[in-house]
Amino acid sequence: MTLWCRIEHEGRPRAGVLEGESIRLHEGSCPLAPGAATGEETPAAGARWLTPTAAGKMVALWNNFHAAAQKNGWAIPSEPLYFLKTPQCFAAHAQPIPQPRAHDGRVFYEGELGIVVGRTCRAIAPEEAEAHIFGYTCVDDVTAMELLTRDASFAQWTRAKNFDGFGAFGPVVATGLDPLALRVRTLVNGRERQNYGLDDMIFTPAELVARISADLTLEPGDVIACGTSLGVLPMKPGTTVEVVIEGVGVLRNVYG
Repeated sequence: MTLWCRIEHEGRPRAGVLEGESIRLHEGSCPLAPGAATGEETPAAGARWLTPTAAGKMVALWNNFHAAAQKNGWAIPSEPLYFLKTPQCFAAHAQPIPQPRAHDGRVFYEGELGIVVGRTCRAIAPEEAEAHIFGYTCVDDVTAMELLTRDASFAQWTRAKNFDGFGAFGPVVATGLDPLALRVRTLVNGRERQNYGLDDMIFTPAELVARISADLTLEPGDVIACGTSLGVLPMKPGTTVEVVIEGVGVLRNVYG
């Protein structure tokens, strides 16, 4: 397993590998094509983290866990239900998630697994999907929940999901692991609020990559947020949210 990251080092983006408390730097600026290791190391503590890929888009799932569907009375979907998050809403590990300027309603965290696409995907077969996945990351799919249904004539998914900072992911991309063996934990000011197994997904990562690629082209570095399960709650300004996936890492951001 390798933990790839991207940091700002000496004024420019650099790809690196997180090993314990240090980051080993590589020649390139992107973990998907990093170049050779340079022999340089820098402490992880105090690093200026960037999102681990310069993703062009995040495809985010809704209703992708059996437990949440059962509790909320939702039907099990026959195909992935998703929306898009734009690069303007992305936030890296340790970056703040600002309060929206044009919305004063409640804002919710959603701890999730993120799939990082490694190769261009266009209508690929399910058996090809694993070869197109570079690795996995932590995601906080932040939502201004009350905006979704405030106007009965139009569900505002784009607005509710795309305020600045509402697409946090990182700090690393982990390669060489089985995502279905992992659990997602979300800590709010140190208190565990979410703890769910990824083997409860309705559509597995490979299924998501294949089926979404039938609708739109996925590019290297794009992220698919696999959806969340039980335990989603609103945040107050000043709240620290940590999305913890053992083997992947800890994504930490402060809201407001």
